[in-house]
Amino acid sequence: MARHAKQRKVRKGRVFGTILLLLVLVVIGLGIAGFFQYKSSLKAAEADNQLKEFTFNGEAASGDSVNVLFIGSDSRGEDQGRSDSLMIAHYDKKKKEPKIVSLMRDTYVDIPGHGKNKINAAYSFGGPELVRQTVKENFGIDCNYYVVTSFESFPKVIDTLAPDGIEIDAEKDMSQNIDANIKAGKQKMDGHTLLQYARFRKDAEGDFGRVRRQQQVLEAVKDQAITATSVFKLPSVLGTVQGYTTTDLPTSLVLKTGMDFALGRTSDLETLTVPVKGTWQNERISGAGAVLRIDVAKNAAAVQDFIK
Repeated sequence: MARHAKQRKVRKGRVFGTILLLLVLVVIGLGIAGFFQYKSSLKAAEADNQLKEFTFNGEAASGDSVNVLFIGSDSRGEDQGRSDSLMIAHYDKKKKEPKIVSLMRDTYVDIPGHGKNKINAAYSFGGPELVRQTVKENFGIDCNYYVVTSFESFPKVIDTLAPDGIEIDAEKDMSQNIDANIKAGKQKMDGHTLLQYARFRKDAEGDFGRVRRQQQVLEAVKDQAITATSVFKLPSVLGTVQGYTTTDLPTSLVLKTGMDFALGRTSDLETLTVPVKGTWQNERISGAGAVLRIDVAKNAAAVQDFIK
């Protein structure tokens, strides 16, 4: 009897050992497959990406908080041009809290080495590095990494993240000066239409309305595209998104943060628009045109309170 019991224990041990070995092999196999999916999609997107590489001197993130400078570029070939949209993306890796600060492109600030001008001129003068210096000097926030994406590649990124489109509750009818005819109300938008919606500013609100719609689009993408992406598809999606941007974000950070969003671990996206209410006025400056003259101290305090 004792001998039979011993044999059963041995057989059970072998079964559990075999199952454990199979699980390990499956995990390793999925990891290898995911890596090759990531590299393949990254290579294909990079071949189609016309953005150049930049020098950026942000300090690598060392704690739980990461600040990323997001620049939307409307460059044409060799003409780098001014930034068309500018944001600071903040993420607390421990608390899983994403935040976005949208900086109005006509905000009149000191640009190191170039005097006062609209903040979107910093990108034209010195790329992401000068934008980083400008943000730090005026608002006291240093960005660890940068991401530059062109409006040419934006639709491709969206269509990769959400092949069935993104649902948006459009604020109003829009068709003036955009390559789309958008009607008010809920609808599914592909990447091209979503870009036109985010860029529209031919109304009384101008850039303020456009920034609000950009934040609406970001929230919709976070809720619908990223969390709907399966874990198995994530490496391929991340490779495509990363390939259509120019960035110095570490791959490990991209993958870890992407998993947080894909698995729904993050809290709701919080947003702030700069300049904040009651701290600016319209002016026309010789050499700069129509600008937003801001109270720098009040806006710096608002940004720091929001992020920290």
